This record gives sequence, C-alpha cells and structure tokens, in this order.
Amino acid sequence: MQHAVGAPQPGRPGPQPAPSTTGHFPLPAAGPVQLPAAAGAQAGGPGPVAVLLIGAAGAGKTTIARHWADNRGVPTAHISLDDVREWVRSGFADPQAGWNEHSEAQYRLARRTCGFSARNFLANGISCIIDDAVFPDRPVVGLGGWKRHVGPGLLPVVLLPGLDVVLARNAARNGNRRLSDEEVARIHGRMAGWYGSGLPIIDNSQLDVVAAAAALDRVVARSVQGPPVW
Repeated sequence: MQHAVGAPQPGRPGPQPAPSTTGHFPLPAAGPVQLPAAAGAQAGGPGPVAVLLIGAAGAGKTTIARHWADNRGVPTAHISLDDVREWVRSGFADPQAGWNEHSEAQYRLARRTCGFSARNFLANGISCIIDDAVFPDRPVVGLGGWKRHVGPGLLPVVLLPGLDVVLARNAARNGNRRLSDEEVARIHGRMAGWYGSGLPIIDNSQLDVVAAAAALDRVVARSVQGPPVW
C-alpha cells in the first residue's frame, strides 16, 4: 500500500508543530464540545460574552468577577490570570522578585492558557470573565495580546477605585498577593492612564461587591444591545 507524500507512516509520529517566535508551541483551535441545550445561552437571547475586568491590585476585580459569574442567569465561568500563573509551583517566577524574562514568559504562557480556556467556553455557549492588571502604557501586557487569544469580541472593563481604597484592600491581603504601599500606589497611578481611552470605567470606591457587579452588568448589557460603549 502506498501512502501520500507527507502523510504520517504507520508506527511513526506525524510532524510536530513548530514553536512560535515566543518559544511557545501554537495552541490548537478551540472546537465545540456537545453540551446539553440548557447549558448554552438562553434560546433567542444574546450569545455568550467574554469580559476582561482590568484593575490594580486591591481594586476588587477578582472578588467582583467571581460574584458576577456566580449570579448570572446563564452559564458563566471565571478565569483569574493570577490563579493560572500560580499553577506553576516549582520554578514559579514571582514578579514581586523583579520583572524579568522568566516572569514575562510565564505571564505570556498564563495569558495564552486563559485565552484558550475562554475560547473553549465561548465555543460551547458559556460566557466568561477574566481578571488581570492590564497596563495602558505597556503593550507587552496590554489589550492586544488578550484580544489575539480570546477574540475581537472581548469586552474590556476597568475598575478604578481611589488610591485609599486599594491601599486598604491590599493591606488585608497576605502571601505573595500583598504588595508594598509604594508598589500599589505606582500601579494605581499607571491605571489612571485608562481615563480618556474610551474603555468603560467603574469607580467602585463607594460600591460594595453587589453594587459593583450590578454596574458591570449594565456595561455588559449596553455592549450586547448595541455598539461598544468605548
């Protein structure tokens, strides 16, 4: 029996994908998994949405994202970039020890993993919300990468409470999630660059988790009903 040129031969592995220029192997395309009809979006309603909740350390993005996902009327997943980064145990490159090529590579890998997960959820009718501290002045960890990995329909929303609020919330943290006051102030100052960007911004300085999630709901509803609000 003859085999087509380039086809894998019996007993021999097929060609392996070449690594990308970032050193990572390309992700496979997300394919749908057959789920029961009730697990998808409501019949006749809008399809699943993907939200990227942006904020400084202490802005409340993880807590609000989790609450929002928990209380929606349609299936919704929560994906935390920090949680995925910390899947690496031995050899974890902690950015608090200094941002370098190793922490940047692990960040990129975590973002790609989150993006693949989000695409997989969306392909199967499940909305998702991702939280990450995306800086407006640093393209390497900017919106472009997220939109490449998740898709152009990604909806970025910024949480931007006052500095005193993020300092108080950060002080209640422990472990490697807690930053110095100086670092929190620096990050918060950089986040102010989102003003004037056209992205929807929620100042949750005076909002509890429920009220902030309701504000996020209104932003998402406007984006679904018409053109993006930014």
